[in-house]
Amino acid sequence: MPVLREIEVSAEVVWLGCVPAGGSIVAQARSEIDLGFPGLSGERHEGLNRPACIRMRNVYPEGTEIRNVRQLTILSEEELNLIAQDMGLDQLDPQYLGASVVLRGIADFTYVPPSSRIQGPDGVTLTVDMENRPCIFPGREIEKDHTGYGPKFKTAATNRRGITAWVERPGKLSIGDKLRLFVPDQRAWKGEALDGPLFQQS
Repeated sequence: MPVLREIEVSAEVVWLGCVPAGGSIVAQARSEIDLGFPGLSGERHEGLNRPACIRMRNVYPEGTEIRNVRQLTILSEEELNLIAQDMGLDQLDPQYLGASVVLRGIADFTYVPPSSRIQGPDGVTLTVDMENRPCIFPGREIEKDHTGYGPKFKTAATNRRGITAWVERPGKLSIGDKLRLFVPDQRAWKGEALDGPLFQQS
C-alpha cells in the first residue's frame, strides 16, 4: 500500500534560481535547473552532507557533519505576494530570499507536511524537510535596494517563508513545469497530548 497520497492541485514553477557558493544569499534567476543527488551544482547549499547550523543547535553542536536536507529553498508565489503586501512593497523579488524554486498553486505552502514529495514532469522529486524560518539575511539584501523596508521582512515573512527540501530523485525543472504533490498518508501526531514518563517535560 502506498505511504504517500497524491493531492489534486494545479501547481506550476514560476521562478527558478541559484545562489552561487561563497557569496551572499542572493539568487541568480534561471530558466531551468539540473538537480543531482547533492542538489544544484555550484550552489551555496549543494552537498550530500553539511555542517549543522544554528537552527539545529539544540540537537547537535554547531559544525557537526550531518545529512544535508536543506539543499533547496522553495517558496510560493502567493505567500511572496502576502509578504510584499505586509511590507508595503508592490512585489518582492525572490532573489533576495535565496530562492531555488517559486511555485504557484499550493495553498498554505509553508505548512505542507514534512516528507511530502514535489514531483516534476521528468520524474525529478524533491522531499520536503520542514518550514524555513525567516531570518535577518534577506532583510539585509532587501534594504540595499529598498531603503527602510529590509527590517520589515522577518515579521512579514513569519509563517510564509516556504520550505527547505532535498533531492530524492535527480532531474530537471523548467519555468512553466507542472508539479505533482504527494503527502504522507497518516493522521496528525497526538504525542504532545499524551501523558506518561516518555512525554513528561524534564
